[in-house]
Amino acid sequence: MIAKDKIVDILKQCYDPEIPIDLWNLGLIYDIKIQEANEKEKSDINIVMSLTTPGCGMGQFMADDIRNKLENLDEVDQAFVEITFDPPWSPERMTDEGKSKLGFDPKPPDEEQPKNWE
Repeated sequence: MIAKDKIVDILKQCYDPEIPIDLWNLGLIYDIKIQEANEKEKSDINIVMSLTTPGCGMGQFMADDIRNKLENLDEVDQAFVEITFDPPWSPERMTDEGKSKLGFDPKPPDEEQPKNWE
């Protein structure tokens, strides 16, 4: 069976055409399931992903990109990509790396503010 890390490496090569961040770090990948394919030395992959907005017209393009890249691996027989909007995507789903690439501070600010604001 293919290792999940290898699948994540492929997902990091797939980009949202409108945002210069890969789909993994953007937080669009909700689930990865790996199962044995009919050819026992290969795996079938099921990916559940979302889009940044329901009206995004690039969803099928991104799903096809994932499927094509995964199916080009020797260890993969078939890849299936499902797009969902439940739960809806939000920026909180991004990895720290993704937030950093977009200029967001990936760490929450300290709760306590300085006392001397004068």
